[in-house]
Amino acid sequence: MNYTINQIAEITNSKVIGNNELIIKNIAFDSRIIYAIKNTAFIAINTKKNSGEKFIESVVDRGIKVIISEHHYPQFENITWVIVENAVQFLQKLAKYHSEHSDLKSIGITGSNGKTILKEWLYQCLWNEFPTVKSPKSFNSQIGLPLSLLQINKCHKLGIFEVGISMPNEMETLENIFHPQIGLLTHIGTAHAANFSSEEELINEKIKLFKDSEVIIYNGDNLLVDKKIKELYSSKKLITYGFQKNNDVFIKTNVKDENIVVKYFDEEISFPVYQRDEATLSNALALIAVLKELNTSNDSIIEKINALKAVEMRLEAIEGIKNNIIINDSFNLDLDSLKTALQFLNEYKKTKKSLVLTDIFDVNSNSKELYEEVSELVNEQKFDSVFLIGEEITQFRELFKSNTFTFINTKELIDSKHLTEIENQIILLKGARKFEIEKLKDLLELRKHDTVLEINLNAILHNINYHKSLLKSSTKMMAMVKANAYGLGSYEISEFLQHHHIDYLGVAFADEGVELRKKGITTPIVVMNPEQHSYDTIIQYNLEPEIYSFRVLELFYEAAQKSGHTKEYPIHIKLETGMHRLGFKEYELDDLIQTLHHKNLRVQSIFSHLSSSDVPEEREFTLKQLETFSKNSSYLIENIGYQPMRHILNSSGITNYTEHQYDMVRIGIGMLGESPTPKIQKQLRSSVSFKTVISQISMVGNGESVGYSRKYKTNHLTKIATIPVGYADGIPRLIGNLVGNVGVNKTLAPIVGNICMDMMMINVDEVQNVKEGDKVTIFNAKPSLKEFAGYCKTITYEVLTSISPRVKRIYIKD
Repeated sequence: MNYTINQIAEITNSKVIGNNELIIKNIAFDSRIIYAIKNTAFIAINTKKNSGEKFIESVVDRGIKVIISEHHYPQFENITWVIVENAVQFLQKLAKYHSEHSDLKSIGITGSNGKTILKEWLYQCLWNEFPTVKSPKSFNSQIGLPLSLLQINKCHKLGIFEVGISMPNEMETLENIFHPQIGLLTHIGTAHAANFSSEEELINEKIKLFKDSEVIIYNGDNLLVDKKIKELYSSKKLITYGFQKNNDVFIKTNVKDENIVVKYFDEEISFPVYQRDEATLSNALALIAVLKELNTSNDSIIEKINALKAVEMRLEAIEGIKNNIIINDSFNLDLDSLKTALQFLNEYKKTKKSLVLTDIFDVNSNSKELYEEVSELVNEQKFDSVFLIGEEITQFRELFKSNTFTFINTKELIDSKHLTEIENQIILLKGARKFEIEKLKDLLELRKHDTVLEINLNAILHNINYHKSLLKSSTKMMAMVKANAYGLGSYEISEFLQHHHIDYLGVAFADEGVELRKKGITTPIVVMNPEQHSYDTIIQYNLEPEIYSFRVLELFYEAAQKSGHTKEYPIHIKLETGMHRLGFKEYELDDLIQTLHHKNLRVQSIFSHLSSSDVPEEREFTLKQLETFSKNSSYLIENIGYQPMRHILNSSGITNYTEHQYDMVRIGIGMLGESPTPKIQKQLRSSVSFKTVISQISMVGNGESVGYSRKYKTNHLTKIATIPVGYADGIPRLIGNLVGNVGVNKTLAPIVGNICMDMMMINVDEVQNVKEGDKVTIFNAKPSLKEFAGYCKTITYEVLTSISPRVKRIYIKD
C-alpha cells in the first residue's frame, strides 16, 4: 500500500486530525512487534477482551506519528489521527478497496488443516514465474486477511491468501473483501468444529468464500463437501482431488511404490515422494491441481515438486555462550520471514543485539530495490553489529548503518572469530539454507547435546488464550512459573508471558522472583511460600508475599517497617477452605480483620486453592470449598473496608468451574497443553517435546542380555538401539525393562534393560527404516506427556520438573 492520509480517509469515510499529506505504507496492529517506524501507522483495535487504545502511549514513545483509532486523545502532541467508527471495519474497507484496484490473479485457500503448507508450497512453485504476494505467516482472520491484502503492490501478478474462520457468519465478511478467482478447499477437520453445530454448518460457512470464484478445487473424498459444493456451485469449474479413484486428481499406484503416479483427468504424472503420510500426499494432490489450472507443464510440476523445501515455520531461541541468546532462523529467508524474525527479536529485553544476514533468494525483484528495503528494516532495529554473508548483499554494505562486516561465505565469518567475541547480546541468525548458517548456531550455543527439551511458545500462548476465551474480559490471569516454570525455564517463559501482557506471575520461593527481577521482569510477582529469612529480599525486589498465618503476617510486617517502606505494602491473603495445607481458618477471620486494620499493609488479593477440581467424583467437595471461600472472602472484604481481588480457580478449575472465576484465575499445567478433561484436551496444543537421537544400533543374539544387572534378555535376534538419555536427565529407572516406550519414526519402541545414568536401550525391531541418527521422541505426541507420566506412575507435573538442567532447552515459535 502507498496512500496519503487524505486518500485513506476518503476510501474509508474517516476523519483526519493533523497532517493529511503523510504517506502510509504499513499498518501495525500490535504494539509489541512494531519493527519499522517510517511510513507506519498504528491501528488501535478494540475487542471484547482488550483495547488497543491503551497501547497508544507506548507506540507514540516508539516514534509512531500516525494513529488510527476510534477515539481522539489530544494529550499526545504532534500526532496525526485517523478517527474511525470501528477499527476492524476500517481495515476491512481499506483492504477491499486496495484489493479490488489491483490487477491480480488470486488464489484463496480455506479449510481446517493444510492452508499454510499449501500457501508456502504454491509460493515456492510460482514466485519465479509470477511476481507473487502471499499471506505472511498464518494471517487469515478478520484482521489478518485485510493486513495480507494490503501488501499487494503494482508489480504483483499473483496473490495467494489464506482465509480462516472460527465462528459462524465470519466468512461472509471475508468474502466481501476478497473474491479469489481460484478457490482451494483443504481438509475439513476438527479445528474450530466445537463452535459449529455440525460438520455441515462448518462446510457451509467455509465454502461461502467461493461465491465469486471461477474455479473451485476441493477434496472430493469428503462426500458431504462434494455434495454441498455441487449443489451450490454446479455452474463453476470444479476439480476434485483425493485418494478415491472417482476424483479428478488421485494417486493411481500404491503409495508405498518408489515412485507414485498421479492421475490428472486423462494425464499421468510420476515422481518420487519422500514423505508418504496422508496429509503430505493430500496436499501434493491439491498442489498439482492448482499448478495444472495455471497451465504448468507436467515436466515443470515434477521439477517443482522435487525442489520443494520443507515448510519450516519456526524460530528457536537457544542459550548461548558468554550470556548471549541465539535466535536461530536459518530455515528460510524472504522479506516476510525477515519481518517476522525482527518482530520476534522485540520480545527480548537485552539492550545490545547483532544480526547475521545472508543473500536473499526466491524474491523476484530488482536487487537494489530489494536490499534498500532490507537495509531500511534492519537500520530501524539499531543493531550493534551486522554481519552480511553472500556475493550479492555485501555489494550493498553502505546501506547498513550499524557496524557492518562482510563475508562471501559462512566459513569466512567463522574463521574471523568475530561472533565468539560477542558478550551479553541477542544474536539473530537469519539466512537462506544455501549458506548453512546453522553452523553458527552450533558454534555459539552453550550446551551441545543431542537430547533437548523443545518448548513451543506459540502453543503456550494458544493454550492461555483458549482458557481466556472461557472467561469474562475483565478477569485477570496469573501464570504459575514456579519450579523453573515446571522445568521449562522460568525466565524465558516469564519474559514471553510478560510480552503478552499476563497480569501476574506466581513463584514458590523468593529466590525465583529475585532471579526474574534481575533479568528485567517487571510484571507483578506473587511469592507463594515466603520463607522467614526472605522477607527483606521480597521487599527489596518488589515481590508480593502470600500471607497464610498470623506468625507470617507479624514477621513480614516487622520486615516492612524496618525497611522504611512508607506506602501500604501489597500482600495476598490465603484462606483455608478444605485442602488443609496453608491458610487462615474461618474462626481466625475476626482477629485477622483487627490485625489488618492496624498494619501498613494492603490486601491485594484473597485466594484459596482447590484440591480436587480435576476429579469429577469430588465435585461435591469442590463445591463445598467454593462455598466456604465465597462466604469467608466476602466476610473479610466487608470488614476490611475495600475490595481486593479474589481468585481460587486453577487450570482445571477454569474449565470445570468457570462460573467461580471471581476477579482472577491461576493457570499452570493448562498453559502447557494438559487437561484432565478429554473435551478440553482436544482444544489445547502440546507445548513440550523431549527429544533425542539414536546413537548406535546393534543386533543382539537370542538369549543375550542388555544393560546393567542383565535384567533383560532377548528371546530372538533383536535390533537394539542406544539413545543418549538416562536417569541423570530425568528418566526414572522404573520405566525400563518393557515398562515404558519412546517414539521412533511414528512407532512406539519399548525401553529394554535397566536405564543407565546417561543412556538407555530400546527395541527397534518393529520400526521401519530405522537408522543411527534418527530422531527419538521421549514424549510429545507419541507417546504423549500424559502417557509418559503413566509409565512413570506419576503426574505430568513431576515428569516436567524432574528433567535435568543439563538438558538443553530450545524455545520455538511456529
